[in-house]
Amino acid sequence: MPGRIPAQPVAAGVITAVVGFSSSFALVLTGLRSVGATRNEAVSGLLLLCLSMGGLAIWLGLRYRQPISIAWSTPGAALLTGAGAQTGDYRYAVGAFVVCGLLLTVTGLWTRLSRVIAAIPTALATGLLAGVLLPLCLAPVQAAFRLPALTLPVLAVWASLMRFARRWATPGALATTLVVVAVHSGGHLGTGTSALLPRLSLTAPAFGWSALIGIALPLYVITMASQNIPGLALLRHFGYQPPVRPVLTATGLSTTATALGGGYTVNLAAITAALAAGPDAHPDRARRWIASVTAGVCYILLGLTAGASAVLLTTAPPQLVEAIAGLALLPTLGSALSSALAEEAGREAAVVTFVVAASGVSAFGIGAPVWALAAGLVMRRVVAAR
Repeated sequence: MPGRIPAQPVAAGVITAVVGFSSSFALVLTGLRSVGATRNEAVSGLLLLCLSMGGLAIWLGLRYRQPISIAWSTPGAALLTGAGAQTGDYRYAVGAFVVCGLLLTVTGLWTRLSRVIAAIPTALATGLLAGVLLPLCLAPVQAAFRLPALTLPVLAVWASLMRFARRWATPGALATTLVVVAVHSGGHLGTGTSALLPRLSLTAPAFGWSALIGIALPLYVITMASQNIPGLALLRHFGYQPPVRPVLTATGLSTTATALGGGYTVNLAAITAALAAGPDAHPDRARRWIASVTAGVCYILLGLTAGASAVLLTTAPPQLVEAIAGLALLPTLGSALSSALAEEAGREAAVVTFVVAASGVSAFGIGAPVWALAAGLVMRRVVAAR
C-alpha cells in the first residue's frame, strides 16, 4: 500500500529509544545530583534532555531524510559524577552547561574549531574517556561485595542477557533492580503520586573558572570526541552524508537553551545510533530515517516518566544505582580501552592519559580530565622526541 509506514523501522526506533533511555537514565540522574542538583532539578534535566533529543531527532530526520539519532552524552554524565568538587554549587554547573552549549554551537558555525577537536589523537581521546568511565565501572564489583543480596541477582541477569540478547542486557538488569528494590522495600515507595510527575525547575547560572575548566571544557571535548565525531563517522559508514553544520549547531543551541533546566548536553548518538542507521532498521537506506524519527517520539514520551524514574532510583540504595550505571558503561569502557591501546605508537601517552583521568586528582581548581589530556599531550611529545 503506497504511503504506508513500514513496521520494521518503527520497531527499530522504539528499540533505540527504550535501550538508550533505560541503559543510562540512572547515570544522568546520578551525574546531575553529583554536581549539586536537587531531586527535582535532576528530574527537570532528564525531562528537558528527552524533550530536546526527541524534538531534534524528529526535525532532523524529517528535514534531511536520514537516520540522525540524538542522545544525551553518556560519557558526559559519567564525567559529572566525579566533578562535584569542581562546582560547590549547582549554579556553577549550570553555567558550565551553558558554556558547553555555546562551544558546541560555535563548533557548528566555525569549522576550524571542529578540525582542532578532530585533531586530538584518537588514542588520547579514548584514553581520556576510559579514565572517566573506570571509577563508575568499578561500582558493580563494589556493590556485589557490599550489597550481595541486592546486587548478585542483577549481575546474573545482566551476564545472561549479554550472552543471549546483548542489547537488552542493561534494560534487563534495570528491570531486575526494580523488582529487587520493590521486594526489599515491601513495595512502598514512600512518596505521593504528585512526585511521579516531572516538573520544570530553572536555575540561574553562575560562572566560575573552576567549573568552566573542570566541567565545561572536558564536557565539550568528551562530547565531541566520543559522541559527535563517532556519530558522524557511523552515519558515513552506512552510506549517508550527514549535514554536519546544522546538526552541531542545532544540538549546541538546544544544549544552551535547556541548560538552565539541567540539560547538560545533547549530541549525535554514537552508542545506539547503529540501531536506527544499520540494515536491521530497514534494508532500504532511504527508509531508515523513520527509525530515528520514531525514536524521537518515544524519547518525548519517556521524558514524561522522568519523575517516576527518579522515585524508583531514590528508593534504591545509591550503591546499587551506581552499579547499574557501571554495567551500562562496561561495553563503552571496553571499546575505549581497545581503541586507546590499539596502536603501539603513542600507547604510553594513551596509558598516561587513562591513569591520570582515572585518578580523579584535582589541583588549582582543575579536575582530572583536563590534567589527563595535558599529560597525554606532553607524554606524546616526549616520546616522539626520542
